[in-house]
Amino acid sequence: MLIRLKGGRVLDPVHAHDAVGDVLIENGRIVAAASNGRDADETYDVSGRIVMAGGVDIHSHIGGSNVTMARLLMPELPALAAKGGAPIAPTPAAWGAYATGIRYAEMGYTTVIEPAVIPTHAIEAQTELSRIPIIDVGGLVILGNDDFSLNLVRDGAGPTEIEDYVAWTLQHSKCLGVKVINAGGCAAFKFNARSFGLDDVVPAYGVTSRAILRALQRAVTGLGVPHPVHVHCNNLGLAGNIETAVATIEAAEGLPMHFAHIQFYGYGDEGPEGLSSAAPRLVEAIDAHKNISVDIGQVLFGQTTTLSGDILRQFDGRRAASPKKWEIDQGDGNGTGIVPYKYRAKNFANAVQWAIGLEIVLLASDLWRVLFSTDHPNGALFARYPEIIHLLMDRGERERWLERLPEAARQVCNLPGIARELTLSEIAIITRGGPARVLGLTDRGHLGAGAVGDVAVYNSQADKTAMFASADLVFKDGELVVRDGEVVNVTWGQAFQVAPDFDAAIERRLDRFYDRYYGVNTANFGVPGSIAARPDRFATVPCLN
Repeated sequence: MLIRLKGGRVLDPVHAHDAVGDVLIENGRIVAAASNGRDADETYDVSGRIVMAGGVDIHSHIGGSNVTMARLLMPELPALAAKGGAPIAPTPAAWGAYATGIRYAEMGYTTVIEPAVIPTHAIEAQTELSRIPIIDVGGLVILGNDDFSLNLVRDGAGPTEIEDYVAWTLQHSKCLGVKVINAGGCAAFKFNARSFGLDDVVPAYGVTSRAILRALQRAVTGLGVPHPVHVHCNNLGLAGNIETAVATIEAAEGLPMHFAHIQFYGYGDEGPEGLSSAAPRLVEAIDAHKNISVDIGQVLFGQTTTLSGDILRQFDGRRAASPKKWEIDQGDGNGTGIVPYKYRAKNFANAVQWAIGLEIVLLASDLWRVLFSTDHPNGALFARYPEIIHLLMDRGERERWLERLPEAARQVCNLPGIARELTLSEIAIITRGGPARVLGLTDRGHLGAGAVGDVAVYNSQADKTAMFASADLVFKDGELVVRDGEVVNVTWGQAFQVAPDFDAAIERRLDRFYDRYYGVNTANFGVPGSIAARPDRFATVPCLN
């Protein structure tokens, strides 16, 4: 079937395209021209509207054991409230897998990455991800605090052996890339460590965070995994952690590295409260290191819940839980910390956090490497993305929000003096083209010939919150799934994985390790290809070498 989207303003920054024209979709893919010059089977007149590729979210917690626990602890969280703020029933299902896919699609998103899959819980994560309708997904598997990783680094394993372990883990979990959370810090927590920096040493292992991160970064790069190692830094959320962020950027030594929710590392320690925005210095470091990409981790005021495998930081944060309930679960290097939290505009620290995230984007010179996220649900719920887009595009909107903040917070931030307003093309970069490029998903994030037929059409409005909250039309793989902001057709997407080769010797060694220390076989937590009862569920993204 040939579908024609006629006469819209087509925004495709990947191909430097911003002009009125048509978009053609045939057999689920974008095509440059109709086959044999024939007429379209279906034509949609989108004159006066904005046409973009489907949105790509590089970092959003949407499935897995940590998300499941957060839903159970905070069933009252109105994560996916109906548009306009209508209340929903307080149950875990209200922000569960099915609702997640529906709400993302309504906003024009078609690909979302879950950034924290615990290797031994991968079956649960992939099962839950398979229950999310419409959108394509992918997982990032966590390494860097587990006993096997730490033993490899401590024992001076060569790069090939570490690559084999990383490749085996990726295949076993059917994930797209590797996540490192506070490298070594979660393991150190088991030895009563309450802080852990880049050059601190994990007790009983004698290895530093820097050494762990370097080993895994080089393994991911050596295997040719398209998405760089995805890093959650040490010292998240602490005043003065800009020093850790810059040191970690420099530690990459020119190799690709992606920094998750970078706002949480953009904190200086100046001013009377000992907390200030270090966004200018952070952006300077990002600009100077072309091998580095980041996503924002923007904060918005309101109720949410924080969830993280960084149990050291979550344990410290439990005192600020709001409401007063929390959960910490320590596993073999991969635990879960759930701490509900309410960000408040009148709270000095929260106000500074809010400003820093926006500053990072607005000060950046290369938006292809500074990508959109809230670290859902940590900084804000993904359903609130339209509000952030509005803030980035409208200085007047930012000024209205700034009026709510304490004067002390405004004094240690840079946002009041920033006049920049992002264009629609720049929004398409940070929500479409940039994330797809950094993930190595070359067939999405753009509208060039051969791209997947994921297209979002928006009514052009001055109120960008309203504009991006409800897409006028959304096509997924060439099928119409959303009309007038409502899902009209529920489809099922794919899950992306990489499958680098590894020497079978590592598998035999792992079998012995798990049998000796845990009494289980590694096959017990390997993800079967049939997990979603759909033979085409997993799509393999080729490695670069």
